[in-house]
Amino acid sequence: MIKRLGIAAILLLLIGIASIFLARQCINNFATSVLSNPQEIIIEVARGSSIKSLSRKLAAQGLIDNPLWFEWYGRLRGDAARIQSGRYLVPADTRVSELMDMLVKGRVQQLSLTLVEGTTVKDALNAIQSHPEIQASQSPLDPEALAKTLNINGNPEGQLFPDTYFFTANTPTAQLAKRAHQRLQSVLAEEWSQRAEDLPYESPYEALIMASIVERETGVPAERGEIAGVFVRRLKKGMRLQTDPTVIYGLGDQYQGNITRKHLNDYTPYNTYRIKGLPPTPIALAGREAIHAALHPKPGTSLYFVARGDGSHQFSSTLEEHNRAVRQYQLKRRKDYRSSPADGVSSQ
Repeated sequence: MIKRLGIAAILLLLIGIASIFLARQCINNFATSVLSNPQEIIIEVARGSSIKSLSRKLAAQGLIDNPLWFEWYGRLRGDAARIQSGRYLVPADTRVSELMDMLVKGRVQQLSLTLVEGTTVKDALNAIQSHPEIQASQSPLDPEALAKTLNINGNPEGQLFPDTYFFTANTPTAQLAKRAHQRLQSVLAEEWSQRAEDLPYESPYEALIMASIVERETGVPAERGEIAGVFVRRLKKGMRLQTDPTVIYGLGDQYQGNITRKHLNDYTPYNTYRIKGLPPTPIALAGREAIHAALHPKPGTSLYFVARGDGSHQFSSTLEEHNRAVRQYQLKRRKDYRSSPADGVSSQ
């Protein structure tokens, strides 16, 4: 009797071992199987989700057939409590094991937003807040609110760096704006530390103001250094900058697409036909190339430039040469004439 009980116990043990081995083999086969999504799909893992609730959600989305196996697989790996919340973009033909790796390592979907060179801070804020995956603030983030967020006194124009930013879903508006501001400070500090000698700027901020003007005046990237050279020489000589983009910025909503003689004569702090030196703030977002040009202006003798109508400029060293260029390119405009900046303006 005792011998029979011993044999039965051994058989039960062997059956148990075999069952465990078979179960592990089934789970391993399940782990190497491909999810049932013929194309990429987004899954949301809520904060605090359990492995059980997630398994049921994956089954409900048709990604897996057996939620219990996914749960067991997570527990067998020791990852049941390590899954991170967030939004995940799951490619087609992803294996179960690859999905688990993705969830445990928190490889959430990366979204992107591009802030464009030469646009205003108001335009940049609109782009940020209109992105469907960015978490809007309780109140709209306008320039005044941005100044408070960034601890800036006065107008925060130009205080965001134009670049492509990657982020996850529901990133707060203010967080993205702070990143763009920190990026600007980093780039500006780096470029300032390598600046050329004998520049007419007392601070990196003044260089940023110049860079924003160069950005708005430049349609041909190769001309940035030459345009910066014109403005730097004019500053050194005590000449007014006389650049249309600053006038347009000072007009604000009054600008309707054309600059009139009255606009050039009216005083605003940004009318560089009336004021000497730089305007009080940047007039747009300046990229690294424009900042570099402002800090490394091209040497030469030119003091004037005028738009040719094809996006490039004619540079002149004397007023007489400049007036001839104006007659050639401005008074006898070609039918397909276009100025270089975004708003179709150029200094004269």
